[in-house]
Amino acid sequence: MPTYTNPIWDDNFPDPALLRCTDGWYYAYGTQTKRSGIIINMQVARSQDLVRWEYLGDCLPEKPQWARHSQKIWAPHVSEHAGRFYMYYSARPDGADRLSLAAAVADSPAGPFTDIGQPLLNGPGFTCIDPMAFDDPATGQRLLYWGSGFGPIWVQELAEDRLSFQPGTVPQALVHPSSTDDTRDYHRLVEAAWVRYRDGWYYLFFSGDNCCGAQAHYAVLVARSRHATGPFETLAAYTQNPYATLLEENAHWRAPGHNCVITDAAGDDWIAYHAISPRQPTFDAIDDSEGYSRRVLLLDKLEYVEGWPRVRGGGPSWQPQPAPQGQ
Repeated sequence: MPTYTNPIWDDNFPDPALLRCTDGWYYAYGTQTKRSGIIINMQVARSQDLVRWEYLGDCLPEKPQWARHSQKIWAPHVSEHAGRFYMYYSARPDGADRLSLAAAVADSPAGPFTDIGQPLLNGPGFTCIDPMAFDDPATGQRLLYWGSGFGPIWVQELAEDRLSFQPGTVPQALVHPSSTDDTRDYHRLVEAAWVRYRDGWYYLFFSGDNCCGAQAHYAVLVARSRHATGPFETLAAYTQNPYATLLEENAHWRAPGHNCVITDAAGDDWIAYHAISPRQPTFDAIDDSEGYSRRVLLLDKLEYVEGWPRVRGGGPSWQPQPAPQGQ
C-alpha cells in the first residue's frame, strides 16, 4: 500500500483550501507569501494523489483595484460551477485598518482569477476573514461562511450570481467565541470555517485561538448540526469539556489549524491544514523583518465515530501513513 509522510508540501502554504476539480486534478490554494524574494498574492498547486504536489505559482497575479498596495491577501476558497471558478478571500483595502471579504472569477482552476472590482463585505476590524462557500444539498442555498476577529462565525446566503449576497438576507451568527480568560481554551477566538455534509450531519470545522508567532496556540475544533445554518453544537459542549479539540499540537507539529476537508476517490475524508515545524518555525516573510511563522501543508485521514469526526491520535501524524486513493 502506498504511504506518505507529513508534510505534503514543505514550504509556507498557510490557510489551505483544496478543490477536487472536474479536470481530474486536486488543486490547493493558499494565502499570500514570499518565495525567493517574490511576493505571491495567492498560491496554487495541483496533485493527482493529494500527496505529490506541483506548484503552479500565483493564481491572482493582479491585486484588486481597491487593494493595490495591500500585503494582506488571505485565506482563499475556490469552488467550481458550470465550468467557472469562484474564489472568495480576504484583503485589506488601501488606507483602511480592516479586512474585507472579496470575490474573483476565472475560467481555469489555476487562474488567473480576476477580482470583481469591489469588496463583497467590509469589516469592521478583522471580522471579515476566512470565507468558505458551500451549496446546501438539502435546500439548494448558496451559502458563504466567514469570521471572526474575536466575533462569531457567520453565514449568509449568496445570490444566484455567487458574487453578491441574496437580497433581503442578513448574516446569521453560528458559533461564538468563549468569554473566558483561560489561556488553555482554544475557543477564545474562532475562525476558518469549513463545512462538510455527511450522513445527515453538517459538520462545521473551525480553528482557534492564535495561529502564529512565538506564542502560537492553535487547534482544529468542530461543531455539528442537522441544518447548514444551524443551530450548531460544538464538540466542547457535547462532551462538556471546554478543551475538546479535533486536532491539536504534539511534539512534532505546533499550532495545527485552518483546515479544509477533501474526499478522495475511495470516498474517504481527509483533513488538510497548516502547522508549524519546531525544526524550522520561521521564514523570510513579507512584512516581518524578524521572520513570521512558516506554516507548511499537512494531511491526515478523518474517521467518524458515534457521529463525530476524529483524527487518530488527536494530533498531526509524523510517521508514514497509508496514502489517500487518488483520482
